[in-house]
Amino acid sequence: MAFNWLRSAAEISPERRSARPAEAKASAVGAAVAWATTGRAAWSPRDTVSLARNGFARNVIGFRCVRMLAEAAAAVPMILSDGERRLDLHPVARLLERPNPGQVRAAFLESVYGHLLLSGDAFVEAAGMLASGLPAELYALRPDRMKAIPGTDGWPEAYEYAVGGKKLRFEMSSEAQPILHLKTFHPLDDHYGMSPMEAASASVDIHNAAGAWSKALLDNAARPSGAIVYRAADGGTMTENQYRRLVEELEDNHQGARNAGRPMLLEGGLDWKPMGFSPSDMEFLQTKTAAARDIAIAFGVPPMLLGIPGDATYANYQEANRAFYRQTVLPLVSKVAAGLAAWLAAQAGEAIVLKPDLDALPALAPEREALWRRVSEADFLSEDEKRAMLGLPAGGSR
Repeated sequence: MAFNWLRSAAEISPERRSARPAEAKASAVGAAVAWATTGRAAWSPRDTVSLARNGFARNVIGFRCVRMLAEAAAAVPMILSDGERRLDLHPVARLLERPNPGQVRAAFLESVYGHLLLSGDAFVEAAGMLASGLPAELYALRPDRMKAIPGTDGWPEAYEYAVGGKKLRFEMSSEAQPILHLKTFHPLDDHYGMSPMEAASASVDIHNAAGAWSKALLDNAARPSGAIVYRAADGGTMTENQYRRLVEELEDNHQGARNAGRPMLLEGGLDWKPMGFSPSDMEFLQTKTAAARDIAIAFGVPPMLLGIPGDATYANYQEANRAFYRQTVLPLVSKVAAGLAAWLAAQAGEAIVLKPDLDALPALAPEREALWRRVSEADFLSEDEKRAMLGLPAGGSR
């Protein structure tokens, strides 16, 4: 009974079948068919989780770039002031030195910088409230769990944090905002930033694919190191026993690290033909190096610092390291420091300036020494003018 419809459909005459009305798809986009063809590149997703997994957890170049930047930026000393004098014992200084019970200053800032580099966004939560109006603790939240909720004016009126099936809403209507959202520039998004990892995602895919190909080569799945050719006088083939004996001898005496370089003894009729890399294989390896260089460029890390061959942009390692701090680390630190200072100043109700201490950076010591020498030899400048050129407040104390 269940298959009667098959028999009834088969009994319909061709004339009646052609007279039936044509079927129409209910979907308005039914005519849009996606054809999958060979030869097209398969790119990984561009969401935050996929970028972190493929570009950081599974890619050595991306991992090293993010770690180098985050650790270098977190180690940069900060100067806290009110615009005129330093505030070494200010509550903000104590808060930044120990943001929460589980993290010290370096670990907290490393999380903030890492999220900013991987996703283009960094979210800092203010937990608790002190008598001064400052938060009691600061926490760096995961960007992939945070969602901006725009208001009627287009600006975020709240942020929603989702984890474990639960959602927590942070209202941004109050003057003491509980969330600080730091983001990089994105030309096509009003609420979220664009990370260097997203810009380098194509190169990350190429580098990962090249690494997978190299692994397959090491597993002898891509190309053997050579071939043993059997040439019989009568043109025949090896017997089953001869073949098994040859395979066992190769596995026992010529496989593994302890047998590396051991000479092979071949009997009559056997000849060894080594197999090297073809020109296309060598070009593939060069493509992997070029992809690694592109990833480093996207993050602003000189390839020389990563040991990538073929880069001669800088004369030496010291010059490359100085350019790394000047062009990449310090702009990142200044951006985060300015955002933290403005956010905490609004909560404390007083002027707060937070900026990197350039005098305490060993990488910039030669530049600072040259600047100090030029300024000290300028007899036409007053003491206050010299201090202003060096970034020091007027007066006799810092």
